[in-house]
Amino acid sequence: MPAATPPGAHGHRSVLATQAVDLLVTDPDGTYVDATFGRGGHSRLILQRLGPAGRLLALDRDPAAVAAAAAIRDGRFHIEHTSFSCLEATLETHGIGGVHGVLLDIGVSSPQIDDGTRGFSWRSDGPLDMRMDTTRGETAAQWLARASIDELTRVIRDYGEERFAAPIAKALVARREARRPVATTGDLAALVAGAIPRKSRADGAQHPATRTFQAVRIHINQELEELALALDQATRRLQPGGRLVVISFHSLEDRIVKRFIDAHAHPDRPQPGERGLPLRACDLPAPRLKALARVRAGTEEVLGNPRARSAVMRVAERTPVPWPGATQ
Repeated sequence: MPAATPPGAHGHRSVLATQAVDLLVTDPDGTYVDATFGRGGHSRLILQRLGPAGRLLALDRDPAAVAAAAAIRDGRFHIEHTSFSCLEATLETHGIGGVHGVLLDIGVSSPQIDDGTRGFSWRSDGPLDMRMDTTRGETAAQWLARASIDELTRVIRDYGEERFAAPIAKALVARREARRPVATTGDLAALVAGAIPRKSRADGAQHPATRTFQAVRIHINQELEELALALDQATRRLQPGGRLVVISFHSLEDRIVKRFIDAHAHPDRPQPGERGLPLRACDLPAPRLKALARVRAGTEEVLGNPRARSAVMRVAERTPVPWPGATQ
């Protein structure tokens, strides 16, 4: 059996890699899913922990990530070019019922950010693409060229938590009406910077376009909708005692994960927007998940990998309580 390559061997350092795999792998002969392969840091560590009968299925919708997976030559490993919202369908294709663990490392990866041709960052000028799967779907430039002021404002406000969403949206439409639509990352960064009052920018703070770039990327890739689908499918496929491990990098993602785990670990508590639950204990549903851990990166990891600073890892374990449609 070939030795697995260390996580940093391919220029990308997976955040919370050791902690995630320690909490994920409970049975060396089990079947696991790395639903966000990236550059394989987590997958390589998982393979190191698996025995000869273990199995690892990886997913990624980025063709570059799938190509990078060719470097892993291990009969226990297979990767599929697909989104993690297609987790159940992919398991069905491979004849896999229940699994022992699912790992989700949410958001954009360092190689995607660092490649200026992908359009994820304002740091280098390039095509305004932002698609995680470059083989399908609308690019950021195409969406910005047609979206209404109301839609632009909503996306930038809700997904970027940007208080200047309205003036940014108006500036985008004005550029479009002047037949000068934004087409590159440099265009978008400059337009956003010009739409935000200089006095509102704190010295040394993040680039004024950071929140808008985040918002457009999340919208183009439907990241929050994909996450909600993946959480439900992953948990439905977990065997009793199986682990769900999710690493997120901003509050919107972490809020979805936290509420999902809380809703199934504490069904006796009303969730946001819900009315009160029945008063009789016998009428309360039993927990389908048990919350195990909330982990942040330590000082040493943050110093070596600044991206780890915002990471939050949540871990839950599947209980024996039946889940509608679950494979037990």
